[in-house]
Amino acid sequence: MTDKVLGIIGHPVSHSLSPAMHNHAARILGLGYSYVAFDVGPGSPKPALDAMRALGIVGVNVTVPHKEAAARLVDKLEGDAARVGAVNTITNVNGALVGSNTDGIGFVRALKREKIDPAGKKTVVVGAGGSSRSICLALLREGAFLTIVNRTPEAGRNLARILSPFGKASFSPSSSRQAAEAAAGADIIVQTTPLGMRKSDPLPLADPRFHKGQVVYDIIYSPERTKLLKLADKHGARTINGLSMLVFQGSESFKIWTGRRFPEEKALSFLKRKLKGG
Repeated sequence: MTDKVLGIIGHPVSHSLSPAMHNHAARILGLGYSYVAFDVGPGSPKPALDAMRALGIVGVNVTVPHKEAAARLVDKLEGDAARVGAVNTITNVNGALVGSNTDGIGFVRALKREKIDPAGKKTVVVGAGGSSRSICLALLREGAFLTIVNRTPEAGRNLARILSPFGKASFSPSSSRQAAEAAAGADIIVQTTPLGMRKSDPLPLADPRFHKGQVVYDIIYSPERTKLLKLADKHGARTINGLSMLVFQGSESFKIWTGRRFPEEKALSFLKRKLKGG
């Protein structure tokens, strides 16, 4: 019987492949860990973090809508989590909760796996939430020219301000002409919001004008092809979903908790089979 518990907190989490991925990795490596999905609804995640301490849970991933709130509640922030004020990984160190963020490195590793170098590329990031923060920081580090597009101007401008010590990021409201022009002229478009997880969701970009030569990356992986990716496909853009990012950010989190990365390509193949019902 396993005696070390890992998990993911967020809402919704019923679709998450993180439990399958991490449990598969633990079995391959012969490690005594069990990874569980904890559905923590909207509101403060504080009770969940208190339970993490009380129950001795080793670590959790954090997904929407709690990445920013959890960053304010942990005992210590490390690395990019401290820089952008969002966590996707929490580690229980003798009762002290330490927040980290592996989204940015996971995203960049996923891009580079596809032989895409963001250096010098005009890049539009849709969304200004917890996932967007570390992805934007990683893109600035890689030398991308960054425009943030977000429905809520206050959040978009705030993210541009947070990023200002690390590089210049401009902001345009989602419905503006400037946002449409930035997206039409972009080399890379990165969609970081939850819009697209449900069939009824609207497009996260108003009137998108995709074209050949563009890369359109949606960090959603379930469904495999969001409405946005299907539309981009029709217009000849290169489209990528978030499955490889899930693997790479998950592997980085797993290393923080266990000291070991899991076999990433095996994990990716396993998840592709799982998505296809295999």
